[in-house]
Amino acid sequence: MPSAGTPEPPPPFVRLLSDPLRWRLARELAAGDRRVRELVSAVGQPQNLVSYHLRQLRDAGLVTSRRSSFDGRDTYYRLDLARCTRSWTDAGTALHPGLAPGAAPPTGAGASRVLFLCTGNSGRSPLAEALLRHRAGPRAEVVSAGSHPKPLHPDAVRAAAEYGITLAHEPTHLDTLRRRRFDLVISLCDRVREVCPEFPGRPRTVHWSTPDPAREADSLPAFRRTAAELDDRIRFLVPVLPTPASEENRP
Repeated sequence: MPSAGTPEPPPPFVRLLSDPLRWRLARELAAGDRRVRELVSAVGQPQNLVSYHLRQLRDAGLVTSRRSSFDGRDTYYRLDLARCTRSWTDAGTALHPGLAPGAAPPTGAGASRVLFLCTGNSGRSPLAEALLRHRAGPRAEVVSAGSHPKPLHPDAVRAAAEYGITLAHEPTHLDTLRRRRFDLVISLCDRVREVCPEFPGRPRTVHWSTPDPAREADSLPAFRRTAAELDDRIRFLVPVLPTPASEENRP
């Protein structure tokens, strides 16, 4: 994951195709091989400009060319889709390791200890706890807590059931966990982020700003949206769960 320090430039593939004209040329060539004059007509730009951008794509290895077997004076340009696929994957992985195909956490590293926090510990954080446990299995030890705990919301139970999860949770005050060691602490509401204590061992901290579904007049659809958002985030979290600290630091 990115860290503080010298900013990393975007991958060359991203820089190349962020140019609107090069993107249009790539889209045209993705449909089939073209000659320069055909590309000029398709994008409505001067030939010298089209040739310049084609050269940029060729230098990057994304576009190749060959002489026409009918008229050797003509050249056909082709987009290397296999190379684009690899470059696209590399760019995605540079953005977030979880975007790599088949991304999975290292095996044999033990279970990451994860804490989810929200204010009431009645909806968002129990849902996140259950969803991560559901997706990560033994790769994560998950708990949740709140700064002002209150009873589990029935619509959180209903939303979890739609994922095949039986949500049974006893709300917990975050003060009871202050001395626990975690590898990752995720705050789910803006309010609890401001009162989050420091935990032993300086775990990695992440904030997911998630609106409180219980505030909605029709709360079941809101809880469903919240569960879907959390599940989407968790799918990308699982491959990058932090390596657990040594066993001697476990509570």
